[in-house]
Amino acid sequence: RGMAAAAVLLLLLLVAGPVPGRAGAGRERRDALREELLLSPLPTGDVAATFQFRTRWDADLQRGAVSHYRLFPKALGRLVAALGVRELHLALTQGFWRTRFWGQPPLQAPAGAELWVWFQPTVTDVDRAWKELSNILSGIFCASLNFIDSTNTVTPTASFKPLGLANGTDHHLLRYAVLPREVVCTENLTPWKKLLPCGSKAGLAVLLKAERLFHSSYHSQAVHIRPVCQDASCLAVSWELRQTLTVVFDIFSSGQGKKDWSLFKMFSRTLTDACPLASQSKVYVDISPKNKEKELLEVTPPPTSVHEAVVQGDKKTYAVYDLLSPSLFNTSRSLNVQLKWKRPQDSSEMPVPVLHAQRYVGGYGLQTGDICTLIYNTHPYRAFPVILLETVPWYLRLYVHTLTIITKGKENKPSYIHYQPAQDRRRPHLLEMLIQLPANSITKITIQFERALLKWTEYPPDPNHGFYVGSSVLSALVPSVIAMKDVDVEQSPLFTSLFPSSDGSSYFVRLYTEPLLVNLPTPDFSMPYNVICLTCTVVAVCYGSFYNLLTRTFHVEEPSRGGLAKRLANVIRKFRGVPPL
Repeated sequence: RGMAAAAVLLLLLLVAGPVPGRAGAGRERRDALREELLLSPLPTGDVAATFQFRTRWDADLQRGAVSHYRLFPKALGRLVAALGVRELHLALTQGFWRTRFWGQPPLQAPAGAELWVWFQPTVTDVDRAWKELSNILSGIFCASLNFIDSTNTVTPTASFKPLGLANGTDHHLLRYAVLPREVVCTENLTPWKKLLPCGSKAGLAVLLKAERLFHSSYHSQAVHIRPVCQDASCLAVSWELRQTLTVVFDIFSSGQGKKDWSLFKMFSRTLTDACPLASQSKVYVDISPKNKEKELLEVTPPPTSVHEAVVQGDKKTYAVYDLLSPSLFNTSRSLNVQLKWKRPQDSSEMPVPVLHAQRYVGGYGLQTGDICTLIYNTHPYRAFPVILLETVPWYLRLYVHTLTIITKGKENKPSYIHYQPAQDRRRPHLLEMLIQLPANSITKITIQFERALLKWTEYPPDPNHGFYVGSSVLSALVPSVIAMKDVDVEQSPLFTSLFPSSDGSSYFVRLYTEPLLVNLPTPDFSMPYNVICLTCTVVAVCYGSFYNLLTRTFHVEEPSRGGLAKRLANVIRKFRGVPPL
């Protein structure tokens, strides 16, 4: 009986689980998941959808003493511990964010693949760790990150600072690389979704349908890992994994021709519940008035609450749908947020962002050319500095003495300049400049280059398509028109907390220009094929004839006329009409 009672007691303990308030419950609260969806109608009539999934874990990954993973992906946790990673930022992007027409994005990334990593000071061989890290990430995300090597890797000195906790900013521990030709497709999205605690089975991730996400004008998925403070005192460190996905749906590519949107029209699905492991699951819809008279956008069903915040210098109003609220799914089993315009939007009143840029290739011929960058500061009365990062491949040989910076017809000398020349087949050019942008001005930066002639084995399979040059990076503290207040990061939306404002008068912006497509002197790769065919034909004909003359044996045979009997037989056959013998 005693053994039976003990077995029943043990079974009850296993079914009941840990008692609230004990150490077991405390261990469960060490990690937390927040998921968030931001729907932003763009001035052109398109809609941008930004997903953010933040997993925060109160654990020391650097010591490698963690053996149990609950919400944090084990593959990334072991990667951080094994290679001494302090911060990791990876973005895979298809398309280009048009800042001039779409405004400032919450998170922008260049076209292709971008990877920049801060390593711990304990890492002795940073280049070796960088190469190993890129190969492992290539396998995790099914991307071509294994093509990252010394020819496309740079070490910036001012453009990329740690976004999390950092004891120092030794730039020798930083590595940055871009693969502008990387194509993003479903095989990259699937492993990205598998890193989510609920996968794509519940919560906001059910909307991530590959068929709809890639039928868009812009698609960008990213992974950000950084150390953050556990609380306001910052006595302990937590690790934050932030998975973001931004997609822009075009009204023309979608075939609607209207500016009315809904979750079902965008994703072919609706929301039914929140992720069971999430402590917060919300949908934000930007309903900020476009003019001072009345709002142009209305949303249905009615939101759970309304949130107001100053985002990127503008006052924004958001309709909030809390998926964890019991009253949200009382009337219907699913949530299908609909956005309707009360009246057609005036396209002539599109707002212009304070900071935007564009880049293009000038010149003619296949010997020399120009790289021109235009930076616009549309602020009416405030000037501010901007850091420009240029990474140019080694086969475009820059002439640094031709660097010119013109603003309002006058020369604009940079306050800081750092240039690292390229080495053929070893490293690219690196150019960083701190430029002051006057108010309401356009700054033009021009530098000349000469095209190199590559070896015939260094050309890609489609050499006439051209060679890609990575995007330029602009980093600036843009002055805000509206004063921003200090808010609690845990209480604010996720799309406002990755780049926190240092003060209430400015906000941080990182922009990317278009990637360039440059043609290089290309040999006629069909000529070797023609030469081989012609040579083989001539050799075959000449050698065959000569070989026949040398090896063939000729015999002379004299024809015999036959005897008398044969002649008589032929005469008889001739009268009978039969062919002769």
